[in-house]
Amino acid sequence: MAASFGGWQRTLYVKRGYKPMSQINVTPFVDVMLVLLVVFMVTAPLLTVGVKVDLPEGEAPVLLGQDEPLEITVNAAGEILIQETVVVLDELVPRLTAITRRNTDTRIFVRGDRSLSYGRIMEVMALVGAAGFDKVALVMQTPPLKVRQ
Repeated sequence: MAASFGGWQRTLYVKRGYKPMSQINVTPFVDVMLVLLVVFMVTAPLLTVGVKVDLPEGEAPVLLGQDEPLEITVNAAGEILIQETVVVLDELVPRLTAITRRNTDTRIFVRGDRSLSYGRIMEVMALVGAAGFDKVALVMQTPPLKVRQ
């Protein structure tokens, strides 16, 4: 026996006054967007965290490049860091060649604390240069703009 639901369901549907809902419920969408907003507000400051160094001030043109530079930092205690990992001076060159996969065209920025002696920073730069890396630059902080009166 075949069942036909078309006739009696349609009349029951019309008699009770059911109408199809033509509105979109945006409440779940707003809830998800608020959760994402909170997640991004919490994680955004964590993405810009780096090694704290008091850079010297100076004026020089900004170096532009397409790739992300590799940062070597010498902090106030004299520790050497590649990105955020502490490295002994003897391990600096092997780690750089491993990270860059022997690509000597990688841009390397050397950041040195203002309180360090010039010799300590130049020692690091000399090692990097002797390893064959040609694109090595010192990083400094630009001085605040002076307003003319």
